[in-house]
Amino acid sequence: MELRAIPSISDVDAERWNALAGADNPFLRHEFLAALEHHGAVSEDNGWVPYHLLLWDDQTLAAAAPAYLKGNSWGEFVFDFAWAHAYERNGLDYYPKLVIAVPYSPVNGPRMLLNPDYPADGLRHTLADGARQMMEAMEVSSVHWLFANPADIDTLSAADHDVRLGCQYHWQNAGYSDFEDFLSGMSSKKRKNIRRERRRVAEQGLSMRVVHGDEATDALWDALHGFYTKTFHEHGNLPVITRACFAELGEKLGRQVVLFVAEEYGVPVAGAICLRSEDTLYGRYWGCAREYDDLHFETCYYQGIEYCIQTGLARFEPGAQGEHKVTRGFLPTLTRSAHYLADERFRAAVGDFLARERPAVEAFARDLEQDAPYRAEVLERLPRD
Repeated sequence: MELRAIPSISDVDAERWNALAGADNPFLRHEFLAALEHHGAVSEDNGWVPYHLLLWDDQTLAAAAPAYLKGNSWGEFVFDFAWAHAYERNGLDYYPKLVIAVPYSPVNGPRMLLNPDYPADGLRHTLADGARQMMEAMEVSSVHWLFANPADIDTLSAADHDVRLGCQYHWQNAGYSDFEDFLSGMSSKKRKNIRRERRRVAEQGLSMRVVHGDEATDALWDALHGFYTKTFHEHGNLPVITRACFAELGEKLGRQVVLFVAEEYGVPVAGAICLRSEDTLYGRYWGCAREYDDLHFETCYYQGIEYCIQTGLARFEPGAQGEHKVTRGFLPTLTRSAHYLADERFRAAVGDFLARERPAVEAFARDLEQDAPYRAEVLERLPRD
């Protein structure tokens, strides 16, 4: 087998890429990655240079990984700025580095996309070794596999990569019949608080509706992109996703794009842009025209929970960070990434740091679960990742 790198996702046939196991995840589909490249969100200017890894067995695509040469650490959500600063203080270059990830998307899933006709373990080991060999051949500082699934992480750990834990907050569907059934498992105080937050939204004259990507109009994309841009600017962030990119995702991914739209007298005033797979809803972008009481909670959390219940999705990952999600039904959930630094001294130092960080993250997640709104007997029965 031969491992090659391509400078654009368009250099591999979409049908071949999407036939690999794991590409049903919307963020790993050829259409999603291509849209980011077509509209400049992934570009050298933004620090993401495509370097996708393809493992070929003659004319058969045996495996692949979405990979990038990174000129910075923005848009990754696994924060290694301190490592970059340490390199700089010692006169070394941390950038570029090789990153296997989904740009701007802290979503969990496979990072090794495998042809089901081949033994999975062998493909994983070949990809892990091959990425490291490419790192060495290019003389870049390191290789990083971000938000990878357990099977990938096990392979990478066995290949001398150091594992880093993170903490997100995920909602799990316990087979609820409706939103009230979900609330019934909570303490009275938490249940009343959520009902009050939802009631305030309605009292402001706001209504909610769900729109899928294949149903969104040009006018709606105009409004949603305006909300997204405004919110990013207000928080000092760069809105790299263009309106045309959002519209292309809606067109190409169709019902895998889920929009929760808040309207005032029929006019959109806020919205959340989400994606979904066969079993998971992923929250990604949010924005609003102006501030409304509790509208963020309704649009970004409660609408998503209700959608999962109605459509039978197993879980809802609303995005990175946000401890306030716990009191609203999202439980601390560990995420994993794997890292290999070429420099032996820094590899040892980072490995030591991560060995000490992991139990602290685990303890943080356990402590935070004490704030979960569920009654004790209900919490014990909830499914976990």
